[in-house]
Amino acid sequence: MRNKVIITLLIAAWGFVCHSCGIYSFSGASIPPEAKTVSVAYFPNYAQLVNPTLSNDFSTALRDAMMNQTPLDMVEEGGDLAFEGEITDYRTTPVAITASQTAAMNRLTITVKVRYSNRFDDTKDFEQSFSHYEDYPSDQDLNAVQDNLTAVIIEALVEDIFNKALVNW
Repeated sequence: MRNKVIITLLIAAWGFVCHSCGIYSFSGASIPPEAKTVSVAYFPNYAQLVNPTLSNDFSTALRDAMMNQTPLDMVEEGGDLAFEGEITDYRTTPVAITASQTAAMNRLTITVKVRYSNRFDDTKDFEQSFSHYEDYPSDQDLNAVQDNLTAVIIEALVEDIFNKALVNW
């Protein structure tokens, strides 16, 4: 019984030390201990096919991830860790063609170009495009399914960006 108490206390102390020093958070993020702020700029939509809510939805989702999964304070601009970029592609394409040369499935793809800067370690800086897609049946109109598809794609894009910037696996 005494060993269980000691082990539990050691695990709790280790967790407190790791979390409070800013080196590691329980989301898996590896954040420099001197970093206190993060900024996420608005991502304008430069894609040829424009979804009018995509810029706001994506920018908000990335901000929410930074606020919910890191101990950093959100600032408008100039954060110790900073994200900016633009939506470069939003398109739908046929992916499964039937014997009668019609599409059985369509694919919605979103691509976002991200510039990330880390004020304390410029070797972590990057400029990269992230892309993700979801398929949907061709008998469904894009307007009917795009809200759900876009939400799923945005979630995947934000996870990829978060992992590239803050998770050192």
